[in-house]
Amino acid sequence: MKHPPIKLTIDEAAPGSFVWTLLQTDDGGAPKKVLKAAEYGSDTYEAALAAGTRAMDAELRRNAAAEERSSKRTAAASS
Repeated sequence: MKHPPIKLTIDEAAPGSFVWTLLQTDDGGAPKKVLKAAEYGSDTYEAALAAGTRAMDAELRRNAAAEERSSKRTAAASS
């Protein structure tokens, strides 16, 4: 399974307000675009990390499902 490199960052946007951001990166790890970001801040770094990790997992599953659908269409077209 091939997916674009993704980086999860956690920032303290304001004192006591932590936000996560999922970034698509190039192969060297430099950010290319924002994939998703928290809609609101979390009270702790750990809560933001957990929410960001769930979002990253969902993004990876979504990419894997899209890749699987694409490969099934390709296989059906060549049959």
